[in-house]
Amino acid sequence: MNFNLIRYANCWEDADVLLQGLAPQPGGKILSVASAGDNSFSLLTTQPELVVAVDISRPQLFLTELKKVCVTRFDREETLAFLGFAASNQREKSFDSLKKDLSSDARHYWESNLLLIEKGIIHQGKFEKYFQLFSHKILPLIHSRNTIDKLLSPKSESEQAFFYQSQWNTWRWRLLFKLFFSKYILGKLGRDPAFMNHVKGSVSQFILDKTARHLTSELAQGNFILHYALTGNFGALLPHYLQAENYPTIQKNIGQLQLYEGFAQEATAEFGRFEYMNLSNIFEYMDAITFRVAAELLAKGLAENGKMAYWNLMVPRRISERIPERVEYRQALSESLTAGDKGFFYGKFILDQYRG
Repeated sequence: MNFNLIRYANCWEDADVLLQGLAPQPGGKILSVASAGDNSFSLLTTQPELVVAVDISRPQLFLTELKKVCVTRFDREETLAFLGFAASNQREKSFDSLKKDLSSDARHYWESNLLLIEKGIIHQGKFEKYFQLFSHKILPLIHSRNTIDKLLSPKSESEQAFFYQSQWNTWRWRLLFKLFFSKYILGKLGRDPAFMNHVKGSVSQFILDKTARHLTSELAQGNFILHYALTGNFGALLPHYLQAENYPTIQKNIGQLQLYEGFAQEATAEFGRFEYMNLSNIFEYMDAITFRVAAELLAKGLAENGKMAYWNLMVPRRISERIPERVEYRQALSESLTAGDKGFFYGKFILDQYRG
C-alpha cells in the first residue's frame, strides 16, 4: 500500500450528510479523518472547540496543511484560483507568499512537488486522475458532451428518469462502465489494490447499480461529485467548505483545526474523548480482526452520547453491530441520509451513538 502519494486531492464524501448526521453542537470536540481535509474544514462551521484531522498518510496531511494555510491567508476567490477550482497562472507566486507558514516538512514536500500546485492541486490526486481518465477518454466513446450536459441540466424527477432510460442507459454505457469500474481497474488506477482485499461480489455491478439509481434522480443535477466524475471538473458546483456562505466561518475558526499523524484510534489517547467522530470509510480497508480492535478503541474514545459517522462502500462494517451493548445504530436517520447522499457510489452512511 503506497502512502507516498496524494491519493485523494478532494474528499469524495458528502459534507452535508456528515453535518446533518453528527449535528455537532457549538464547543464540540471532533475527531475527523483528514483525507484531503475538506470535510474537516466543513466541521469548523459548527463552532467547535477543536477539530483534530488525523491520517496515516503524510502527503494527505501535507495537503490538508497546504489548504489550511491557504484558507488562513487568502480570500475565497484567491483560494479557488490557487487550489484549481478557477483558472490561474499565479499559483507559484501564491505559494511563495504562503510557504513560510507551512511546517518545514510540508514546505519541503511542496517545494519538491511544485508542479502539482501549478497544475491545480485539486486535480492531481490518484483518484482524481482516475475520474479524469473516465470523463476524458472513456465517456466520449459513449455519449457526446451535449448528452452529458442534458443529463445534468435542470428537469423534473420524472424527466430525469425518462432521459436516463431513453437516452443514457445504452448497452455501450453499461459495457464500458463495467469494464472501467471493475475491481482490477479500480484497484490499479483509482484506489490502491490492497483497499479492495475485503470486497466480495462484483464491484462494477455494485457501482453501476448505485450510479443508475442516482442518475434517475433529480439529485444528480446539483451533485458536485457526479459533475466531476462525468466532466473532470466541478464547474459552478463547489464542495461545502468553499461555498460562499461557509468560507468566512471556516476562515474565522481555522485556528481550531489541528493535524495528527497516526491512526484515528491513537488520537483519542493523546486528545482524550471526543463528542463527535468523522471516520470516513476507514473500516473498508480492515480485515475482521483489525476492525474489531479498532471499533473497541474508538468506542472507548467517544464521550457519553457521542456520535460517530462513517461510510461503507462495498465492505459491510458497523461498530454498533460489533458492540451493540455500548453503541446504538441510528438506523432511521442513517438510511434517510444515505438516500440523499451525493457520494452516490457508497453503499451506506452509518451513524452510531455511544450509550456507555
